[in-house]
Amino acid sequence: MRYFSTRGGNEELSFEEVVLAGLAPDGGLYIPTEIPKLPENWEDDWSELSYQDLAIAILSLFISSSELSREDITELVYNTYAYPQKFRNPLITPLVPLSEKRYILELFHGPTYAFKDLALQLLGNLFEFFLRRRNMRKAPGEPAERLTVVGATSGDTGSAAIYGLRNKANISIFILFPRGRVSEIQEAQMTTVMDENVHNVRVAGTFDDSQDIVKTLFSDKEFNERHSLAAVNSINWARILVQIVYYFSAYFQLKQSLASSGTSVKPDIQFVVPTGNFGDILAGYYAKRMMLPMRKLGIATNANDILTRFWKTGRYAKVDPSTGVGVRETLSPAMDITVSSNFERLLWYLAYQTSAPDDPTRRITACKTVAGWMERVKKEGQIVVPDEVLRAAREDFVAEKVDDAQITNTILEYYEGSPSYIPDPHTAVGLHVAASVAKAEIVGPAVQVILATAHPAKFSAAVNQALGTADGFDFDRDVLPHEFRDFLTRERRVIDVDRPDVGLVRDTIETVVQERV
Repeated sequence: MRYFSTRGGNEELSFEEVVLAGLAPDGGLYIPTEIPKLPENWEDDWSELSYQDLAIAILSLFISSSELSREDITELVYNTYAYPQKFRNPLITPLVPLSEKRYILELFHGPTYAFKDLALQLLGNLFEFFLRRRNMRKAPGEPAERLTVVGATSGDTGSAAIYGLRNKANISIFILFPRGRVSEIQEAQMTTVMDENVHNVRVAGTFDDSQDIVKTLFSDKEFNERHSLAAVNSINWARILVQIVYYFSAYFQLKQSLASSGTSVKPDIQFVVPTGNFGDILAGYYAKRMMLPMRKLGIATNANDILTRFWKTGRYAKVDPSTGVGVRETLSPAMDITVSSNFERLLWYLAYQTSAPDDPTRRITACKTVAGWMERVKKEGQIVVPDEVLRAAREDFVAEKVDDAQITNTILEYYEGSPSYIPDPHTAVGLHVAASVAKAEIVGPAVQVILATAHPAKFSAAVNQALGTADGFDFDRDVLPHEFRDFLTRERRVIDVDRPDVGLVRDTIETVVQERV
C-alpha cells in the first residue's frame, strides 16, 4: 500500500513517510492509492475478535508488511489499547443501548476522556517506533533524528496528543489553542502536563487562526525541514486509519446485541457523527467504502454549519452567505470551525468518482480539480461544486445542523429519559440530528448508532446549563470523574501569544527548541 497527495498524485509515499510528514508539501492531504476490500469471510472470521485484534486486522490491510510486520503492528496495538492501564473499559469503545433503535458508541474511555485518545495514543507510539528505528540505523556518533510535533486544537486534540507524546525521547510537542475558547477542563488537561517536551501555546484568536498558523508552518519548507515537523491533527492519515476500527467494532457489538435478543439478521445500521473537521465521519466513509454494511452516514454539525450548507446547496463557504457570519461560539466548542480540514479528502473521491472513467490520467485529473477548488477556497473563501459532485456526495451522507437551544434541550431530554443518560454537548448534537434524520429519511428498521465523542465532565458549563435546575441533579456526584477533581488547582505551564501571528509562533518554537538542544 502506498499513499499520494490529494493535490499531487504523481509521487507515492510509504506509510511511515506519510505518518511522519502529516501534510504534503503541496498543501494536500495523503490518501491511499486504493481502498482495500475486506477478506472474503471477514464477517465470520472477525466477529469474535477483541478490539485489539480487530485493529490489527484492519491496520494490516492499509500497511505493507515490508514496513511493519504483523508482529510490529500487534505490539503497537496492544501497547496502545491496554486495559485497564490506558483505557477504562475492556471493550475500548462500548456500545450502550438507549432504546431498541438507538445506541451510543462511547469513544471516551481513554486517558483524556475524548475520542481522540483512540488515534493519538497509537500515533504517539508510531512516532516513537519510527524514530527509534531510524536512529538505530545510524552510524556511531551520528546525531539522532528528532521530531517537532505541531498541532492546533479546539480542545480535545491537544490534551490527547500531549498524553500520547509526553516524555517520549527525541520528540517535542507544541499545541496551539485559542484563548478563552476551550473549556476549563480541556485547558487544564493540557497546561498541567509538566513534562519537559510538552509546550502549550495559547493564541489570542479563533481555532481557525491557530489551524492556519500550523498549516503555514508546515508549508514553510525550510522551517519544516530544519525542525522535522510532524502533525497530530486529523490531517495526519494515521488518525483517520485508526478511527475506522471502531465502526467495525460497533457493527459486531450490535450484531451480538441483536443475537442475544433473538434476532439473527445482519444489522441495518446508520451511524450519526457529530463533526467539525470531518475526520471522525471520514473514517466511517472509508469503512463504508470497504463494504462495511451501513446506510447513509449522518453528519451532525452545530451552528458552524459549513458542512450542512454544502450538502444542502453544493456551496462550501467559510462565511455563511445568508448571515455574513464566520465562526460562532457555541456550547460545542470542538466543532466551532469555518473550514473542515479533512473535507478535502472526500472532495478528492468525489472529483475522481465524477471524472471520466476512461481517462488514463484520472487520478491526476482529480488532484488538479481538488487543488483548484482549495485554491479558490483560500483566495475567495468558497467554492460551488458541479451538480454531479453534489449528487455523488448525497449518495453516502445526509447532514443537519443544531443550535445551542436544541443542544441543551437534548441533554435534558436524555437525562430525563429511561434509561437516563447524560451526553456531552457534542454528542447531544449527534442525538438531535439522529432524531431529525430518522423522521426526514424514514429510517424504518435501521438502528442508529451515535458516536459519543467526549465525556460530559469536559463541558461542565454546557451540562450545568442544561441540567442545573433538573430535579436531583448534582454535577459532582453524577458526572465528574475522580481524576478531574483537582485539575483546576494544579500548577500550569503555558506560553501566551497575543495575536494570531505565524511569525510570533515560529519564533516561539525556534526559541524553545534551541533551549532544549
